[in-house]
Amino acid sequence: MFRLRPGVVKTIISTQEGLQEAMVEVEGEEEKTINYIDMTGELKTGDQVIVNTSAVHLNLGTGGKNFVFFNNRHSSRDMSEPGHIMKLRYTPYQIKVLSCEEQESPYHQNIKNFSSLKGLPVLVGELHSMLAPAAAVLKYIHPEAKIVYLMTDGAALPMAFSDTVRGLISKDIIMGTVTAGHAFGGDLEAVNVYTGLIAACEIFQADAVIVTMGPGTVGTGSPYGFTGVEQGEIINAVNILGGHPVYMLRISFNDFRERHQGISHHSLKVLKEIALTPATVCVPKTEDSMYKYITEQLKQCGIYKKHRVMNREGGIVVEALKSYGLKVKTMGRTLEEDKIFFESVGASAGFSADLMN
Repeated sequence: MFRLRPGVVKTIISTQEGLQEAMVEVEGEEEKTINYIDMTGELKTGDQVIVNTSAVHLNLGTGGKNFVFFNNRHSSRDMSEPGHIMKLRYTPYQIKVLSCEEQESPYHQNIKNFSSLKGLPVLVGELHSMLAPAAAVLKYIHPEAKIVYLMTDGAALPMAFSDTVRGLISKDIIMGTVTAGHAFGGDLEAVNVYTGLIAACEIFQADAVIVTMGPGTVGTGSPYGFTGVEQGEIINAVNILGGHPVYMLRISFNDFRERHQGISHHSLKVLKEIALTPATVCVPKTEDSMYKYITEQLKQCGIYKKHRVMNREGGIVVEALKSYGLKVKTMGRTLEEDKIFFESVGASAGFSADLMN
């Protein structure tokens, strides 16, 4: 159910590819509002709009923002561009895209004639905050590498919502993006993760692929009630297609929630039950007490028997992020506040870089 309110655009704060931020007067107050240009057109000062205020009203976290739902000035849109695949299907917001698989696409034959990923390293992670450190390490080790980001529909659906992606593109750290499922706005659109991976390999000729959802993962504190369960299915997809899945463990000792202490219960659930095929799992070298805690978790869940577990240095992530001037956070915590989280990503990315040699 929507909480919709009429508004008037007062000021345009910024306009970037696919996204605008504006101050919109709603119920007598000016509030920062996000507008997706591909969905509701480009805003101008004075536009009469309808604003979805649901998330702000509920005081949500990442998604706690106002969004333009309808712009009176754009009640009629041109639909002459090629493509007939709908994302957000059968909702008032369904949006037409040219998917790389469909017959009208210039890449249709690339997808149709695919045979194998041929061992392509694919980094699989739960949180969007893993993207920047993983990409930075890969690029730091292999400056000429073609790194592709595949965004799933497990969280934010518009890629334009991600400041991280914009920053990585502007610094030439990632060379291409793919949005799979109902996610949209990547350089290439794909119907699912399988064809998204194929597109990264066949169209972008990627040296490595990073797969995560967009910002805004969902968890409920229940064993299976989190969007990150998709990681197990992604590991399976990579193996089915002939790639090499490298799983980025979600590790923290600064998360106040017991279920996320050490290796998050999300990561353990994915590796123990959801992934039906093996992945390489890199444990970052760390102080003895933390290392013992982590390895005991893996042992108790039978991960050593099911997956390829390696002990790797992850400290290179600090050098890589510094070299590209990237400031990172996860769940509101900085690199200094949750170093092992980023070192876990760095360990996995460093191993993936070895596979690229």
